[in-house]
Amino acid sequence: MRALRPESTAEQKSGPPPIWLMRQAGRYQKEYREIREKVSFLELCHRPELAAEVTVFAVRQLEVDAAIIFADILLILDELGLELRFEENHGPVFDKPVRSLADVDALPQVPMAERLAYVGKAIEIAVKELGSTPVIGFAGAPFTVASYAIEGGSSRNFTKTKRFMYEEPVAFEGLMTRLTDATIDYLKMQIACGASCVQLFDSWVGCLSPFDFDTFIAPHMKRLFASVAPLSPSIYFGTTTAGLLERMTATGPDIIGVDWRMDLDTAWSLIGHDRGIQGNLDPVVLLSDRATIKTHAARVLEQAGGRPRHIFNLGHGILPQTPVDNARYLVEIVRELGA
Repeated sequence: MRALRPESTAEQKSGPPPIWLMRQAGRYQKEYREIREKVSFLELCHRPELAAEVTVFAVRQLEVDAAIIFADILLILDELGLELRFEENHGPVFDKPVRSLADVDALPQVPMAERLAYVGKAIEIAVKELGSTPVIGFAGAPFTVASYAIEGGSSRNFTKTKRFMYEEPVAFEGLMTRLTDATIDYLKMQIACGASCVQLFDSWVGCLSPFDFDTFIAPHMKRLFASVAPLSPSIYFGTTTAGLLERMTATGPDIIGVDWRMDLDTAWSLIGHDRGIQGNLDPVVLLSDRATIKTHAARVLEQAGGRPRHIFNLGHGILPQTPVDNARYLVEIVRELGA
């Protein structure tokens, strides 16, 4: 937790940076795949004891400094009646996409903390199991979640989303407002259940221009971070966000997560060294040999410059084909070199 808050002191400069890995519980693990052979992905999310089990197992297997609760950023949309399902080799699909103001107005007012209470229960179990190891809660940021709702699933260029944003600004604003309200409710519940920190995944916000971010996204993110700030530190992560980092910082999170497409020291200069940073090893590096992993990990650490508010992480999630031993080695080498 020492990297999360601005009260960084000389005491925090001793020792290596904390490390955890996005998607540290997942398909690259034999034990996770064995569980998935018995239950669907959504069933795993909905069963607190199983979600907590894979969360805790990843921490103990990799010996990382934090857990992130096993869930999915699209659970909110499923509770809003968009009927989430996963197609083999295709990913998430929504049979009832949002394409009009009428679709937005038809979304129910759902007590999200109550409807997603199973995630809170998983956090409670994981917190009890892990003791002093912090558990990170999370949600999808409103824009990224909205993009799935509008596209009806995954997208490469977000054409439907951006057209909707430009051509139906009232409807888009309404959708963002509803998702922001739901996300605030959801995150407050996770914090109340024991999450030590929350991360907002805005995976696809990098498709927007700075003007679009300022106009359509920033007001909602400012309100969201202001709502959780008294309760918990926060991390704001996106990909391909080099042109948005200063704007993302201005919305109020404690930590900015960055991907590998930008040097960490350059990114930190943009967001300001008074703010924490998380990242940013390319996940593909973990598919290589140990010497390569060590070289790239050392480069990230060198760019961090020993500053106290660095959380070592990947620039996106662990890839399914990653050898577990390589992920374990990364944790070991970061501790060795960071010391």
